Formats: sequence, C-alpha cells, structure tokens
Amino acid sequence: MLEYTKTVLKKVSFDTTLFCKEVQKAVSRLLPYEIEELKIFIHSLVLQNPELNQCLIYLKA
Repeated sequence: MLEYTKTVLKKVSFDTTLFCKEVQKAVSRLLPYEIEELKIFIHSLVLQNPELNQCLIYLKA
C-alpha cells in the first residue's frame, strides 16, 4: 500500500490541493511504520516542490 501511495503522490504533486487530500487519505490508511517512511518520501518531494510544504501539517498527528 505504501508503494501505491507514493506513486499516487508523485502523480498529483503538480496540484497542492489534490496532494493534500491524498496525504490525508494515506495517513488514515497506512500503518504507523509506513507513515514514518511516507514522511521521509514527502519531505524529499517538498524539496523539489516547495509549495507542497503546506501539506506537512497532516503528518504531524
């Protein structure tokens, strides 16, 4: 499920709103250790697309 989520997030990274929605869905679906891996992945995407930074608030929970 984590790999699928990463694929979806890459595909929607052009749209901040869609990206945030997908991050919310991922956090509700994934296991705790997968969420930790997802955080690392999202941080690398944010380095490439700084506008996605606002979606990090969904990972703080």
